[in-house]
Amino acid sequence: MRQILVPIDPDEPARNRSALAQAIRICREEPASVRLLNVQPRLSGHVAMYFDPDELHQIQQQAGRDALEPARELLDAAGVRHASTIMSGRSAEVIAQAARRFGCDRVLFGEPGPSLAGRVFGSLAEQVRQLLPTGWYQVLGS
Repeated sequence: MRQILVPIDPDEPARNRSALAQAIRICREEPASVRLLNVQPRLSGHVAMYFDPDELHQIQQQAGRDALEPARELLDAAGVRHASTIMSGRSAEVIAQAARRFGCDRVLFGEPGPSLAGRVFGSLAEQVRQLLPTGWYQVLGS
């Protein structure tokens, strides 16, 4: 059974919907399940020093659950098997790590709007493509 990774960014709802629509279509065509991923940014030491580590972890977990809820609801309504994970760190590195860790052979990003950062630094999908071995993973979207 295929395992599809869908990174969810609460700041990009259109992109999330696009990726989830692709995932639902794939799951209807072949045996597959979806792993939702929300990446929480690592906080600088200056910010983190004002929080108890457990409290900071709880805050990030709750923010991740909130970000993933619309995607979970959509997949539930479509009858698609799924699991979700919240991790923290640099987005491209964490997404590539999650794809390897969970045995995902596809990473779906959906279609983003134009972005100055994407033109300067390369899109997140391009960064993830560079971190994953060629031929083992399929990164869809831009």
